[in-house]
Amino acid sequence: MRVSEAMTRDVRVANPDETIREAAQMMAELDAGALPVGEQDRLVGMITDRDIAVRAVAHGKSPDTRIREVMTDDVKYCFDDDDVEDVARNMADIQVRRLPVVNRDKRLVGIVAIADIAASEEPEVVGEAVSGISEAAGER
Repeated sequence: MRVSEAMTRDVRVANPDETIREAAQMMAELDAGALPVGEQDRLVGMITDRDIAVRAVAHGKSPDTRIREVMTDDVKYCFDDDDVEDVARNMADIQVRRLPVVNRDKRLVGIVAIADIAASEEPEVVGEAVSGISEAAGER
């Protein structure tokens, strides 16, 4: 199965010049823990609820802090035509629970989460991915 068959297509994108308050409000509206960050039609980062908590709140930054100051700019992604099983293994290797999905022109077309894969793939594939992520989280 291809990632395009499992991913969420309706993805909101934050702008790096928006505030972390705006990002948190978007996350609350979407019931999501992460947002892709885009600028001039390109994916430039990811902002997660953990980024806001650890990189901003824990350091006393204000809610008006710009997303670009706390986002992760080393963006990991997958392609929409990648195999879901391969992506699940990669997610375990790089210890992430969600990945932006781009087409071969590197335009954002969706986001795939472990939960998306769980709903569409064999249980053992998901189990391996979650196990790899969980083990790595325990090492921190």
